[in-house]
Amino acid sequence: MKSPVYLIGVGMGDGGTLTVDAADAIDACDLLIGAPRLLEPWQDKGKETQAIIPAQEIADCILSQDNRCTVGVLLSGDVGFYSGAKNLYPLLEEEREVIAIPGISSLVYFCARIHTTWQDVHLVSAHGRSCDAAAEVGRNAKTFFLTGGSSGPAELCARLRDRGLGKVKVWVGERLSYEDERVTYGTAQEMAEEEFDSLAVMLAVNPNPDKGRAYIPTLTDEDFIRGDVPMTKEEVRALALVKLRLEPGQKVWDVGAGTGSVSVECARSIPDGDVFAIEKKQEALELLSKNKARFGVSNLHLVAGEAPGALEGLPAPDRVFLGGTSGSLGEILGIVLRKNPAARVVAAAITLETLGEAMRCFEGMGLANVEIAQISVSKARAVGPYHMMNAQNPVFLISGEGQG
Repeated sequence: MKSPVYLIGVGMGDGGTLTVDAADAIDACDLLIGAPRLLEPWQDKGKETQAIIPAQEIADCILSQDNRCTVGVLLSGDVGFYSGAKNLYPLLEEEREVIAIPGISSLVYFCARIHTTWQDVHLVSAHGRSCDAAAEVGRNAKTFFLTGGSSGPAELCARLRDRGLGKVKVWVGERLSYEDERVTYGTAQEMAEEEFDSLAVMLAVNPNPDKGRAYIPTLTDEDFIRGDVPMTKEEVRALALVKLRLEPGQKVWDVGAGTGSVSVECARSIPDGDVFAIEKKQEALELLSKNKARFGVSNLHLVAGEAPGALEGLPAPDRVFLGGTSGSLGEILGIVLRKNPAARVVAAAITLETLGEAMRCFEGMGLANVEIAQISVSKARAVGPYHMMNAQNPVFLISGEGQG
């Protein structure tokens, strides 16, 4: 008979937040696996321990043990809150009985510590992940961050400050449950100047969130850092976003991203998604990098290279904007549909030849619901006491979606 494997939420790490069930499960184990910080309290109590963190390595270690060996994996906080348990379940369930023991998460502990509820908190992990802190806080009344790496509390608060959210109230909890625990309160503006321990969480409270309001493109052409690189103008940009029909959490490719105006708008529109800006020109890449920093869109990823070759290593896209294809539209579209046969694609064209090529490719590759829209914009300019309308080049937007 095979002994069970316990996935044990051990709370904050200090023994005071260990539940009775967790303590009983640990007592029943012959081998404990986990991060060094979590194993430390048990190393002097006769327990065999192995410091392993990657899920696959933990699973390999467990499955190499004698079936009679009872193994416990120690996981910080609770097994259901940004926990390594998520990746361990599919690796272990077919081979061993898995018993999950819930624990006290940093969210529950910290909210109790600062006397606030947590059922109405928006949850974000910035620990080893990219996140748009300003977008998350801007749309939610209460936002809780697991912090870490380059996204510590001070860095997150600096992003809030730089995006006009410097007056938002912020609580930071460091080394929760330990003897040197510290809780700090202030505005994002103030907290951006502080130094914090790497083991920290943060709660931001925004009294005036935009929650429930659909994102509307609001950036003007003048908002972007520009050079001699082509840029999709704001009126065309707005229609392109309408045609893309972005949804939360999607992956977007912007091929021939240029200055990055479409990429930035997409990244702001879906802060929980990922936008990949593909560009071959060095000057454009430098502008892209500057505009990414200017608008704080950490979910925008720069890809240096020329399509179609630069696309092979990217994750499958849900939406694709083709701003410049250098004559490779057919090859690019082929890669898009191979990676995701149901992807939605919007291509911009200025010349009739590019429009014709796009139509042949869209129809030849079986895209459905193909539409063509032409947008012609004229803007007034002052001529002495008068105003004259100056016409911009008309732009065609061709849109369609795969049938996979």
